[in-house]
Amino acid sequence: MALSTFFLVTLTASQLNFITKKILEDCEVIEIRSWKVDQAITMFNSLNSDGLPLYDSDIISAKLYANADKSGSGDIFKANWEKLRSLVDDLNGQGICNLDSILMQQMYYIRAVGREITKSGSINVTTPGLRRYFTDINKNIMNHPIELCDEMMNVAEIWKKASEYPVIQVLSRFNDNFKLFLASYFHRFKARDLKEDDVFPIAEALLKLFTVLELVDYGYSSGNFKSFLFGEVEKLADPSIPASDIVSDFRNHIAKTWVLDDLKNRIMDYGKNPLVFLNEYLVAQEDNIPFNIDSKPDIEHIMPYSGSNIQLIREDAGIESDDDFDNTVNKLGNKILLEQKINRSIGNEWFRTKVSSKLKDKTGYVDSSYPMARRLVDKYKGTSKAYWMKQDIEDATSVISERITKFIFSIAHPQDFE
Repeated sequence: MALSTFFLVTLTASQLNFITKKILEDCEVIEIRSWKVDQAITMFNSLNSDGLPLYDSDIISAKLYANADKSGSGDIFKANWEKLRSLVDDLNGQGICNLDSILMQQMYYIRAVGREITKSGSINVTTPGLRRYFTDINKNIMNHPIELCDEMMNVAEIWKKASEYPVIQVLSRFNDNFKLFLASYFHRFKARDLKEDDVFPIAEALLKLFTVLELVDYGYSSGNFKSFLFGEVEKLADPSIPASDIVSDFRNHIAKTWVLDDLKNRIMDYGKNPLVFLNEYLVAQEDNIPFNIDSKPDIEHIMPYSGSNIQLIREDAGIESDDDFDNTVNKLGNKILLEQKINRSIGNEWFRTKVSSKLKDKTGYVDSSYPMARRLVDKYKGTSKAYWMKQDIEDATSVISERITKFIFSIAHPQDFE
């Protein structure tokens, strides 16, 4: 068996010609054959000590191929795996997932279906290594290479489809661990039949929880997040449990664990960017307009945080000190999404220039498809000298704080816990 079978890539004619010449002129080729996968991997790792290490997916795929070949389906597996690899390479280029992450999602699903997470009667959040799980702990899976590949292909195709849904686009701006749990839910569906409404309730419940994670001081590994999600993954993987029951679990957990006013205050002081995407998404829902995040949106500071006019802009906005400016300019109320080409065009212009419908040879907020930019244009389009002051930022941040906390707790009804 040749381990190199699994390192096929698409090359242009010139790239192939360059590599061929290098091999012929500068390399010595030694062919070593082995019909034992473990032995082949050991030899490869020894000879490759100064090269790139094997990924878990490389080793797992080699063992899957060996098992498929024994049953006479090696060619079928090889073709299917290459199709999977090609699809996942496209997803990886979009920042969605790579082959190791798809395998990790598959491991979570298998453990959920087998009730391995709650087998001892309590929730076990310990996660085995990917290679160890597939080749040692649950190696029976490796005896079904075609079925495993088909399941992974279905999940990858669902990711390709679901990545276009607005709620997934926003959720993807938060902690990546959400994918481990949403993927288990994906197994309920065939990619060809999937509709946005199938994914929306669970994705939005995850978005609420991961929004809280973005705001609090403790991380994903705490019991309020990881333990809770591990407790839910078995339900997510079980098609007999309605999505509404799972959404209720998220609702109850959020309402019992966090206090609305505390999260609201945290949003007032929040200075990072993921909630900018969430706010735009929620505004689009309020205005009943389509929402789509283009490939490279910019985070636009309505009041610029740099530039040649910055001192005058600060004074114009009623901000006196540098500290006061630093505490104001990065608040949520001063940030919106903007297309890269528009943001590059307006640079650090005055606010009245940004919202103007006439910018000579430049474009501005008026040409943006993002909801907050459109709202600002609608509000100030009739104003000859529009100003964006410190108080405007404070007021906008307060509105956003109300909007996001309402979203987080919108499915939480206090009477459910009396």
